[in-house]
Amino acid sequence: MAGRIELDSEAPSVAPAQRFDEPALRVTFDHDRAVVSTRDAVLAAVEADLRAWFDKEPFADPVRRLAAYRGVTTMGALTLQAEVCDWRRFSRAASSMGFVGLAAWEHPSGGSTHRGHITKAGNTHLRSQLVESAWSYQHHPYVGAEIAKRHDGLPSEVVARAWGVQLRLCGRFRHLAARKNTKSVVAAAIARELAGFLWAEMAS
Repeated sequence: MAGRIELDSEAPSVAPAQRFDEPALRVTFDHDRAVVSTRDAVLAAVEADLRAWFDKEPFADPVRRLAAYRGVTTMGALTLQAEVCDWRRFSRAASSMGFVGLAAWEHPSGGSTHRGHITKAGNTHLRSQLVESAWSYQHHPYVGAEIAKRHDGLPSEVVARAWGVQLRLCGRFRHLAARKNTKSVVAAAIARELAGFLWAEMAS
């Protein structure tokens, strides 16, 4: 069989070699793996450069506060802060949600307002970041070693707010997931609320 893949027993168990009967498959596989390795190396280099800014002004304090929230890694916090810059330019939470395209579409008609899906008319990069963060709330509330490490040294009120948000959003995720057939819709709804909570944290 031309597409048969065999594991090389002499290769390390963590990264087994693969053998193909067709030379063309081997060449294609080697090329694709080289491309992935190159991109991984470039990404690692970029992230290494960015890590230097975790503890430098004007990012140090905002990054630590944002990273107190579940689903927001330190790198994610740096991304959020770099993209938003001044959180106080938004007068209310809804404005920050609109900035990232997570506000619900609205259509006023006959004295009432009908709301639909999120507009997606905003910062795509931040929206993707927030939706990715939202998935962490599908699990039960907890403070693991990584989050506890990020909480270390933060003001107690910041930690308390982050825990309160986690309790709410974990509950909301389970509640909405029980009613919705598509979890991606639930994740978008949680991301919208998370955007509002992060705005409240940074604009206070």
